[in-house]
Amino acid sequence: MTERAPQENRASGGHRAVPGRPAADEADVIVVGAGPAGSTTAFYLAQAGLDVLMLEKSRFPREKVCGDGLTPRAVKALVGMGINVGEQDGWVRNKGLRVIGAGKRLELPWPELTSYPGYGLVRTRRDLDQTLARRAQQAGAKLLEGVTVTGPVIDDRTGQITGVIAKAEDDQSQEGSPRTYTSRIVVAADGNSSRLSVAMGLRRRDDRPLGVAVRTYYRTPRHDDDYLESWLDLWDGDRLLPGYGWIFGMGDGTSNVGLGLLNTSAAFGNTDYHALLRRWLKSMPAEWGYTEENRTQPIRGAALPMGFNRTPHYHRGLLLAGDAGGMVNPFNGEGIAYAMESGEILARTVTQALARSRRAETEQVLAGYPRALSQAYGGYYTLGRAFVKAIGRPHLMHFATKHGMSRPALMRFAIKLLANLTDPRGDAADRLVNGLSKLAPNPE
Repeated sequence: MTERAPQENRASGGHRAVPGRPAADEADVIVVGAGPAGSTTAFYLAQAGLDVLMLEKSRFPREKVCGDGLTPRAVKALVGMGINVGEQDGWVRNKGLRVIGAGKRLELPWPELTSYPGYGLVRTRRDLDQTLARRAQQAGAKLLEGVTVTGPVIDDRTGQITGVIAKAEDDQSQEGSPRTYTSRIVVAADGNSSRLSVAMGLRRRDDRPLGVAVRTYYRTPRHDDDYLESWLDLWDGDRLLPGYGWIFGMGDGTSNVGLGLLNTSAAFGNTDYHALLRRWLKSMPAEWGYTEENRTQPIRGAALPMGFNRTPHYHRGLLLAGDAGGMVNPFNGEGIAYAMESGEILARTVTQALARSRRAETEQVLAGYPRALSQAYGGYYTLGRAFVKAIGRPHLMHFATKHGMSRPALMRFAIKLLANLTDPRGDAADRLVNGLSKLAPNPE
């Protein structure tokens, strides 16, 4: 392995380790953030024998705004980490997607594939994220909770990031006395805002899609629904509202209910999302229980960074994973599967890079990470960006829904496309989705 970077570093926007202080904590790789992307990255790196340090600003268990629904793609990633997803361990299975739109209701089972299991799951992010973080610890990664990263450590000579500055929430020392952590590689898995990426000069791209989602929980008799439910059009009386909605039964007496809106909609940024959710739910049957007196948690919102909306994914020793790199699927707003898959791709790249004997060779391997992501998702995300532009027009979306819902075969194709669930050598629908993804240009 190559030599460790010097601990005494400085750069504009970065920090220098404080002389006279105890030696900074060191690792082969620092992973900032212990959500699905960070924990998956740390798991696979630790499995490969690397010394991994995860820094998480919160403490587990913690809440996270999410729909809590997991497609077969995410299930595959969980099983790949050796996580038991049985119902006896708190996981709630679902058979597929129920689509509601244009006055019609259609139940679409998850496709039967060799590449992915034929079921999805539901689990709160409070439980899911803690499960993944503990799994990374079991593999050998070190996790520090309640530690907020405040900036990068940058080598004057090379301009490379060689660590981070962080502050523990229970640190009673004077302000301005943060702790330095050094490493050979740093991973930003710190979510949509990704302050570490911004500190390294990587800002969100305005030419890529962005969504906003709000969700809450209601006590309801529909809590044990075995289908994820997606509403393709939202109505306030006879008025079509922007966006799409979901209802996912949690199996515990409550449902996760929420809606999303894309920045291609004229209503984006000019909408009271909490009021929008309430107006939509007023149209629901009273016996479903989606009323204020049955709401069990506050209405919370979060951004959905889609289609590689922060690039490059490797920059001066920093690699981006999950939401930090804008890896949410533009077609359906799914982020967990792609966070976990990108973490595995990243870990595989870093493991090979750190096995090289010369720094130049290591750098060459790391530079291949964006290409690996592009090969995995590039063409598909290009299609997704075109899709996002189209459905940003509510009446166009309503037209497509009206004509699509009456054609079950078309909707079965749509679920494969929207959920990115195909076999390499599958049926005609698989070949069409795969062919379109290959033909679409990879994003720059």
